[in-house]
Amino acid sequence: MRVMKWSMIALAVSAGTTQFAMASSQDDSKGFIEDSTLTSKTRMLYMNRDFRNGAGNIAKPGGGYKNGYREDWGLSELLNYNSGFTQGTIGVGVDAFAMGTLRLDGGAGRQGNGLFASKSDGSPEDSQSKAGGAIKFRLSDTVLKYGNQFVASPVLSTDDSRLLPEVATGTLITSHEIKGLELSAGRFTAMSSQTGMYHDSLHLPVANIAGATYQFTENFVGGLAASDIDDYFKKQYINLNYTYPIDDAQAVNFDFNGYRTSSQGQELAGNVDNKIWSLAAAYSIGAHKFTLAHQRSTGDSGYYYGVDGGGTIFLANSVQYSDFNGKDERSWQARYDLNLASYGVPGLSFMARYVKGDNISTAEGEGREHEFNFESKYVLQEGPAKDLSFRLRSAIYRTTSNYGVDTNDVRVIVEYPLNIL
Repeated sequence: MRVMKWSMIALAVSAGTTQFAMASSQDDSKGFIEDSTLTSKTRMLYMNRDFRNGAGNIAKPGGGYKNGYREDWGLSELLNYNSGFTQGTIGVGVDAFAMGTLRLDGGAGRQGNGLFASKSDGSPEDSQSKAGGAIKFRLSDTVLKYGNQFVASPVLSTDDSRLLPEVATGTLITSHEIKGLELSAGRFTAMSSQTGMYHDSLHLPVANIAGATYQFTENFVGGLAASDIDDYFKKQYINLNYTYPIDDAQAVNFDFNGYRTSSQGQELAGNVDNKIWSLAAAYSIGAHKFTLAHQRSTGDSGYYYGVDGGGTIFLANSVQYSDFNGKDERSWQARYDLNLASYGVPGLSFMARYVKGDNISTAEGEGREHEFNFESKYVLQEGPAKDLSFRLRSAIYRTTSNYGVDTNDVRVIVEYPLNIL
């Protein structure tokens, strides 16, 4: 994953030349039908955002807003079919999906949380659906896929933070020919948003991406990635992740992420010139984890993403409401996680987090922002509803110097994944 510095790739290839597997994934293929899987994921999401101090989301004639409260409640279903590969030197298979949403609550005066698209009269859609698929080929341990797909590259990532995920259209090659090394390259020409049923509702031009990830040791992983989005920008990314195990109950983890983005061509995102990085250190002991993180942005603009997918921000301080990615922004995070399995309640976990950002360059002067998050989640461990999860997310966001809008954000998410085949 991250900036294509071929010296690092060459090092990874050299390190792995004696690690070829005796049998490839294609050699082990059982067949198109025999290796097929069919899964479903049902999600119910309630979400409200309460804008404070007179701010709002829908403008009134003559100025002001109708109200400062957004509230949506919906249900979604996602079916995923992944075939196996035919046997032989080159295996052939298909992936397909079908998904849809149903609005349970939320009218024209309260919509705007990104759960539903709007009708021509401004009211939210009652239901939406879309389907798609891709054909795939496998040679040894290398897979080429063409069509509609979900992508999780740090330089092009389909977002799944609402009811339905974004979907990218294009070609992606992923190779695992050398043990510990993953190479990928892709070319995408369209992307649909989470509420846009049209296949290119985000108006993505041609996007070329490449990346590599290498497992140097059992505890150390490094990666590079790069993208070229026509008439928008070029982006590079680097990640280094190291875990130091102290004993069976304790460990320290360090995670570094960094981006460099420069606009090009027609500069459809404006003059983007940004470097941003984050470093997180986490100490785990038994059921507890304590994390400290720092993030810093420099350049002539803040970090930009969106046309390349709403999930394309692999940074420590990208949290529930804010990304803390403004121009010249510096931010700090303190976080605590608790897993109640050690206390006899498997499946129950809690998280609390505070992030503070300052030094943001705005037209009015220095901007500041801070956000407090609280999250709890419970996953059923057994029985007919095994893996059914209940999740509560809460954010309190405050800002100064006209940088943003004070907001309270609450989400309730119920999710049920099911393996059908």
